[in-house]
Amino acid sequence: MDVNINPALKRVAKMTNFRWVICGLLFFATTVNYMDRQLLSLTWKDFIAPEFHWTDSDYGTITAVFSIVYAIANLFAGRFIDWLGTKKGYLWAIFIWSVGACVHALCGWATEHTLGMHDAAELVGATGAVASTIAITSVYYFIAARVILGIGEAGNFPAAVKVTAEYFPKRDRAYSTSIFNAGSTIGALIAPLTIPSLAAYFQSIGVGNGWEMSFIIIGGLGFVWMGVWMWFYRKPTASPHVNEAELAYIEQDNVTPDETAKQKADIEDSSALAIPFLKCFKYRQTWAFFLGKFLTDGVWWFFLFWTPAYLSDVYHLPSSSGTAQMLIFVLYLLTMLSIYGGKLPTIIMNRTGLNPYAARMRAMFIFALFPLLAIFAQPLGAYSYWWPVIIIGIAGAAHQSWSANMYSVVGDMFPKSTIATIVGITGMAGGLSSFVINKSSGVLFDYAEATQMHFMGFTGKPAGYSIIFCICGVAYLVGWTVMKLLVPRYKVIRVDGQKEK
Repeated sequence: MDVNINPALKRVAKMTNFRWVICGLLFFATTVNYMDRQLLSLTWKDFIAPEFHWTDSDYGTITAVFSIVYAIANLFAGRFIDWLGTKKGYLWAIFIWSVGACVHALCGWATEHTLGMHDAAELVGATGAVASTIAITSVYYFIAARVILGIGEAGNFPAAVKVTAEYFPKRDRAYSTSIFNAGSTIGALIAPLTIPSLAAYFQSIGVGNGWEMSFIIIGGLGFVWMGVWMWFYRKPTASPHVNEAELAYIEQDNVTPDETAKQKADIEDSSALAIPFLKCFKYRQTWAFFLGKFLTDGVWWFFLFWTPAYLSDVYHLPSSSGTAQMLIFVLYLLTMLSIYGGKLPTIIMNRTGLNPYAARMRAMFIFALFPLLAIFAQPLGAYSYWWPVIIIGIAGAAHQSWSANMYSVVGDMFPKSTIATIVGITGMAGGLSSFVINKSSGVLFDYAEATQMHFMGFTGKPAGYSIIFCICGVAYLVGWTVMKLLVPRYKVIRVDGQKEK
């Protein structure tokens, strides 16, 4: 780990490791982010729909609006984080999305008062035109809550990646990013095991219809995080928890033997200028990251949103069954392997001496090969439903490893003053990718079932799933090729005065 590290690091035998505490806070924030995002998907069918007379189309409308708002908000969230700074910017982001999560709990009350009703029982008992009016009114209120949630959640990854660039040298960024990014997997793993149980418990003791308290409790976790963040976070040069040796390690990419880490950091902070927003789009690097995310992020969101439906449609395993829950648990447990994916670029750099971009692209090529297994998910599923679940888990781990390195590449090439902006732009690409693949999948599956379409020896919905699995399988190699064509070699973008070089 000490290959080519500045001699200043060797002057002190023992250094603090506060950067990993910060990484832990990023992990927790990302976990809460994903749990808040899944609150609606885990409560709407059994708890919310009966109260408000929702159809699948109503729920689809709400999720579609969320995806678009999240995508658009990403475009501006990164710029907001760069402008306000990581401490205040992150606080605002998690405050907004936590408020958005909690506001969902008020949608029932708002619907009752808007329509002049007195309680949930009156909503549930409505029929005919009244029921339709309840559905339409409640959908608008839930859309408003999802808009707040989407705007806030858009700030998580731009802020987290920017913090990682502040607290970790380039050689460690992919590993640290893979750790905090694993929070998305942990959130997806914990949510199905806790949220429905919370809603059922509060429903059983007569607190609303149960689902309201699940939104309040899970949404409230964000406010707890805010208190810890305000207490602990300072930039490395100002943190009392970071000693001279750790500061030198963090700043090793910028420090020369005759400069202290703090002197170099002060110079960089005072001279670096943020790249104007529109000018960011003139760089090939921006488009490489944008297209890389657009071509691959939808795969993760497809697996996240459609795997339970896949198990139900193809294997007739409802999500409430113990078998389906065990399969989903194992799937997300496998995706935790992505933590080790962040180490691969560091190993490549240490063994070959390659620059960060070359090492990350080599690692990303390796990760792009694993999703090819998805092509065989449906054929192998004819023997056992464990095969597609294991394959999806491996593909999910590869995606998270790919994504962690993608974020790190942004930090390698753009100045710290603009990192969050670029991550926000790529986050918009990911949101659009999610919208496209999930909307298209739903249309395809309905069409495949209605026409009894044939593909690879399968008929109906299984044929539709086979098509999507094949698209998911090749997406990463296509994304890697596009990125390599646009940015064939390592090229750092620096701002000096008004001139980029």
